[in-house]
Amino acid sequence: MLSMTEPGAEVRAAVGHVSRRIRAAHSATTITVYQAYNPGIALPAIAAGGFTDAFRRDRMTWIKPSFLWMMYRSGWATKEGQEHVLAVELGREGFEWALARACLSHYDRDVHENRAAWQRELRRSPVRVQWDPERDLHLRPIPGTRSLQLGLSGEAVRRYADEWIVGITDVTGLAHRIHALVRAGRADEARALLPGEREY
Repeated sequence: MLSMTEPGAEVRAAVGHVSRRIRAAHSATTITVYQAYNPGIALPAIAAGGFTDAFRRDRMTWIKPSFLWMMYRSGWATKEGQEHVLAVELGREGFEWALARACLSHYDRDVHENRAAWQRELRRSPVRVQWDPERDLHLRPIPGTRSLQLGLSGEAVRRYADEWIVGITDVTGLAHRIHALVRAGRADEARALLPGEREY
């Protein structure tokens, strides 16, 4: 068992597992994550290049570095309340601040000393980590490969909305184009349009 006394130790322990790697579009200074929202939140954010008062800072918000996992979650930007997919470019310092303060959203006996230790960590952490099955172009789970989700609350969501964002791009049209190509059986063309994601 591992003692999770050091900030970020849970994430480092988790990514030590071969199936759990953070894959994202990133540069030396930024990383891109995805979110999907209704027009009332998304359109003002796109216009402003950042979240406006329409975005609630008092609720947990989940960010996803995987484009295809976001497509799975939003149904290719067709689900109610998720009609607009945003590519949110963050400064890496902010993203790493979140990782350093993250706690797994579920108890894992291979990571936590015991359930009580996990619950203590959960109460004090403003960031949740989930590792969900990564998806292929047909949104089927890829065996043995997990995709990171980060849930931000409290101080973390305020920092995210007000400090970390470098820019916001509406990628809804891209989502629809890729989906149309997949439905037409043109997988190679669809794959060529995917954002370039590599290990972070």
